[in-house]
Order: sequence, then structure tokens, then C-alpha cells
Amino acid sequence: MLALVSLTLLLFPLYTFAKDSAWNGHLTPGSNTPSRFTPYYVPDGSTAYDSLSPAVDRAGDWYVARSSEYINGSTLATTSRNASLLFSFKGTGVEIYGGVGKRYGSMDIYLDREFVGAYSVRDSKDRQQQLLFFSYDLASTPHQLSLVNKGSNSGSLLDIDAFVGVPGDPAPAAANRWSLVQRGSTGVAAMQLAIISSSLAIIIDKVEHNPLAIDGHPAWGALYYIDTHAVQPLNLRSNSFCAGGTFLSNGTLVNVGGNPVVGNNTAAADFGDLDGLQAVRLFHPCDSESAAGCDMYENHARIRLASPRWYNTVLRLPDGSAMIMGGSKKGGWINNATVNNPTIEYYPPKDINGSKGLPVQVQFFVDSLNSNLFPIAFVLPDGTIFIAANNLATIYSWQSNTERRLPAIPNGVRVTYPMAGTGLLLPLSPANGYEPEILLCGGSSVSDTKPGYEISANDPASAQCARMVLTDAGIAAGWQTEQMPAPRIMPDAILLPTGEVLIVNGGRSGIAGYGNVRDQVGQSNAANPVFQPVLYDPSAPSGSRFSSEGLPTSDIPRLYHSVATLTPRGDIMIAGSNPNLDRSEQAYGTEYRVEWLQPPYLNAERPVIQSIPNMIKLGETVKMTVHLPANANVDTLKVSCMDLGFVTHAVHANSRLVYLVAKMLDGQTLEVTGPPNANVYPPGPAWIYLVVDGIPSIGTKVMIGDGQGPVVDTEALNYMLEHTQVDQYDKTKKGGESDEE
Repeated sequence: MLALVSLTLLLFPLYTFAKDSAWNGHLTPGSNTPSRFTPYYVPDGSTAYDSLSPAVDRAGDWYVARSSEYINGSTLATTSRNASLLFSFKGTGVEIYGGVGKRYGSMDIYLDREFVGAYSVRDSKDRQQQLLFFSYDLASTPHQLSLVNKGSNSGSLLDIDAFVGVPGDPAPAAANRWSLVQRGSTGVAAMQLAIISSSLAIIIDKVEHNPLAIDGHPAWGALYYIDTHAVQPLNLRSNSFCAGGTFLSNGTLVNVGGNPVVGNNTAAADFGDLDGLQAVRLFHPCDSESAAGCDMYENHARIRLASPRWYNTVLRLPDGSAMIMGGSKKGGWINNATVNNPTIEYYPPKDINGSKGLPVQVQFFVDSLNSNLFPIAFVLPDGTIFIAANNLATIYSWQSNTERRLPAIPNGVRVTYPMAGTGLLLPLSPANGYEPEILLCGGSSVSDTKPGYEISANDPASAQCARMVLTDAGIAAGWQTEQMPAPRIMPDAILLPTGEVLIVNGGRSGIAGYGNVRDQVGQSNAANPVFQPVLYDPSAPSGSRFSSEGLPTSDIPRLYHSVATLTPRGDIMIAGSNPNLDRSEQAYGTEYRVEWLQPPYLNAERPVIQSIPNMIKLGETVKMTVHLPANANVDTLKVSCMDLGFVTHAVHANSRLVYLVAKMLDGQTLEVTGPPNANVYPPGPAWIYLVVDGIPSIGTKVMIGDGQGPVVDTEALNYMLEHTQVDQYDKTKKGGESDEE
């Protein structure tokens, strides 16, 4: 048992803060002038074409309607069915803006003479300057977009106000042993990402002018269909800007914290969103192919945080609940003592040593200032929590609110925002008693006491990876360091079912964020993107663990607000990059294109899981029916039980791989034993991959544990609600449903 040092418990009789601005960061000129919101928006670097532009050719009966409601005061309108417009442009994307309403019908869209689909423009309300269509995965060549008015039973009105062309010059991915395919568009910038089913990923952004719309305003959340690349907007109500997340033991996704969008500070338009600083958003399990009825739920009066949090990390605990740690009490940039939130709280609220559901002070989050936002944290096999923030690390016991400090991260490298590196708990195996080992890669050694004007986007990032075995002997031996082939700030590290680690995304220089330092590229605080992934083999000898052989090179910069995750089929979904206050097409612009990094095993004959129970209790032995490739070496067989994590800001919260005890009974029956206890694998959703000869099957989703939600301490919940305020930074937008969850 590790020696523990007692900490102080801080109780708050009423957890409130001064009613000052909830935004502490970068502003754009003119943003203090509120204006009426419409979805029409031209990102920096894009080109707008009025419908009266010479680039637009008409066929059929069209007329010019004039009103201040239209873009530039005019629009092209028709009630004639089969009237058409032809828009010629060059670029990688295109958007169409126009009106919707009760008298409108539908239109057919063609791109380069290929039918794309029929799109309804009917709506229960009349609205102008609405986004009617978009596409962002085009080749950088000349294109023709044609639209044909088809009408409907409701009417045949169609008005087209403007087109927006998105520039770009993507080159095809290199043909290597691995492959990289660009396919699909997220519709909302992918700041946060998680796999929720075999066919769906959830994407969450901040409030901004995303092209995907819902209820007449831009969406800032979406479901992405992995197989078809369709997107479905989600109706988030509060601003999820830099929120954290985790899955509970019953499979519910909890998305926590965020920021307000204050109309006179952070945007020129009122988006109608709610204060997100204390928000707890719930997305209940959604495993149907259609995702019918799946959406976010919020009720700030009954479901909220006790304290405001921006840039917090959320971890699923062995009891199935969520630990919510650290963060800042308002949005901005680097943390400081004034806005620091050096506490931990829980969802559902807990009574920890008399806390009665209120936040618990943790000295580590004081000592780790300033660069300590989005701490890197993992549950260890003894139930304690590893936490790294800034260049410090600790092992924290949440039941007793005690900790054991670890040696500082070597060479002054800082690994959390804005000097963001990435971290993983390396695979846990019964072969060595589930001995835990931590890997931290990238970051920056730039001083976190420097003001922004003394930091440059060209300051070199760190190439360091540091490992430590978290046993008494391993801690005594300290951190073992090695160097990546290239330095990286804001990298993503993804566990593969084979036990290898893929490192993607990030820049060679600068730090995370936008609008704060010298030598910015556009608004980006970082520069010199790293375009080639690197594969890391934790089991290889030191000095031979990194390889980029056969790995393709992208041409899409993936910097601040980029994400990547393993998918059930075993490839890697790469999305995002948005180092901007609002959507932009200037370097480095807001990125909606999705890339799929495909390991060579996708083209091999793969093992198949034919049947498996959909629930595996802790320590329970179950039988799987499998099909193995011809000549498979059964001695190499492994069963990987994986949490694919909740990904944001280079933090892969809850990412985990546990090798299960497994034995072949005959040629197609495999006996598998679930994780031995809730510390080794906190109960909740998992993906099971069968690996033979280094080739994994497609993953199958199961529930580890009994599938029940965490226990609710009603007294702690009620005490927290009675002694905290709702949406304290924005009293004009009290949030949530009136019913209870």
C-alpha cells in the first residue's frame, strides 16, 4: 500500500463567485456590438457569392426580391417548379444560403452533374439567411453545383440568397502500407469526440457559426454516422466550450462544464445558448442504428455542478460515478490563482469526509498552477487516481482525500494546457498482476509564468516521452525518458487493440490556444503542424519503440481543438482543428474534414467475434463464439477489453486496455473471464477485440459490470442544490427543463 499524505477538506456554505465577466480571454474587434443572429456566416478566407453574381446562371422563371431581411438586401426567388440555378466555383467546399418557411417546398442538388439528394426547405417558421446545403470533402478543382426547384404539397417557393465557397488544396494521401482516407464532414467543429455505438460517434463543440444547423441556429453538437458519414445535429442548450466528459456505469455520457457566450464579450450575436460553466449534460445510451430520439438532456435547476468549471477533466470511478477535477472558474487562457478551481466534485454528488456533496479542496491543483488545466488522470488498479498537471504528478485517494506526490516530470516539461502534452495508462495485463505504467508524451518547457507577449508560436515543443511504473520500486526508479521522432504540442495518443500506441496531430512549436502569443499564424498560438503519425510499441526495448515506417502523411493541419479516436472497426478517426474564436477559413482555419487512418490489419483476414454476451460481470467467466483465420497461431491470442475514452484537448479521459484471461475450448469457443474487479476496469461500456497474430477483430460493445447506474446520495444531492446557485454568471438565462431526470 502506498504511503499517503493527508490533505485539507474545504467546505463551502454557499458556493458563489463575484458577478463579473465570465470570459477572460481573446476578443475580436467589434465583438462588443450585439446583433441579431442568422446562420449566414462567411469564415475568414472563404468567399461569398451573392445570388446575383456572374458565377450564378439561371434557367426558368426567377425574380429578384428585395428586403433588409436578405443578404445584401436582395435574393433570387421562384415559384416555378424545375427552375434551376448553376453555380460555378473552385474549392474544397460549398454552402448555399436562402429562405425556409411554410410556403416552401424542396430542391434537388447536383454536384458535377451527380445527383446528391433532395433537400426540404419547408419549415414551421419563415426564416431568412438559413444554411440550406453544405459539402466540404471536394477535390480542389473547378466544380459546378446545380439546384432545381421541385416544390412540394406545401408550396413551391424557393429563394436562394448566397453561396459561400471554401478554398483549399488537399493532395491525395500517400499510398503506403497504412492508408489515410479523407471522407466525411463533421458539420460542427470536433472539439470533443467519443464513440457511443458501433455506428455512431458524438461530436461536441463550442457555440460558434458551424454550418450544421438546428432550430434556426448553428448546432454545436452532432452525431456522426461512422459507416455512412451522415451527420445529425444535437440540441445542446448550454455552451459546452472546453467541457469534459465520461461514461457512467450504466452507459450514460456525462458532459460537464463549459462557458457562457456573453453577447457583449465573446460574439457579435446572441446564439440563444445557456451558461455552460456549471452545466451537466446527459446523453443516455443510444445503440440504435437510426439514433431516433437520442439527444442531450439538461436541467440546471436539478442537475448541475456546485462550482463553475472550464477545462475540467472527468473520470469514471470504480463505483461507476464521475469524478470532476480542476479547471478554471471562468473562460480565458492560462490558469491563475484568481480564477483557479482547485477542487474535486462528483456526479452524482458524494459526501466525502463530511463534504455533503460540495467541492473538496485538493492542494495539488494549487501547487500545479499555472499550466494545470485539463489534468491528465487515470484510475489505477488499486482504486487510487494518477493525476498529472503542469510538470507535477501525484497519486490521489479519493475516498480519504489524501495523496502521494510523485517525482516531477523530467526536464521541466509541462504536459497540461496550455503546454499540452498527452498521456495514457499503458495496457494492463494479468500476466504481471495488472501492474500500472503511465506514459506522458509531448508538451512544452516554456515557462508558465511568462506573459503571452513573451511567448512565441515558434517556441519549440517537447519531443519527450516519460514513463513510470506506479509501484514502490517503479516510483523509486523514477521517470524513464525517450524522444519522439518529432516534438509535439497538443498530440493525441490512441491505444490500439494490439497494445501499440498511435500518436497523431499537434504542432512542432508554440502552445495551445489562440490569440495570446507573438508570431501567431492566423489566431493560432501554435505553428509548424506535424503531419505524419508515429507508432509506439511499449513492449519494445528502449531506443526502438518509435516507428513511422509505412505511415502516410496528411496535409491537413491538426492543431488546437483536434481529436482522434479508435473506432469499433479498428481504424482511427481524426477530426477537428480550430484555433480560432469563431469559424475561420484562414490558416489555420476551422476544419470539418474527417480523415481515417487505416492500419494494415484492416486488409488482412481478421478474426471474428460471432457471439458474446452483451454484459460481462466483474470476474464472470463467459463463452464467446469466434472464427479464427486459417493457420492462426492460437498461442498469440489475446482478448482486449477497451474503453475508447472521451477525447478533447489531447486528453483521452478513461482510455484503457485490459487484457482478459482467455482460453480456447475448441476451434470456435473461447472462454473469457471479465476484469477481476472495478479498480482494474471501472464498470461501464467496453469494446471487446479478439487479437490473433497481431490482427484484431472488429470490436463488439459490451457492458462490464451489472449495467446499473451509480448510487445516488440523495442527502448530498439536496444539500448541494440548496447551497449553490444556478448559472451564477448569467442570471438572464437560467437553464434547463422543468421536469426532473
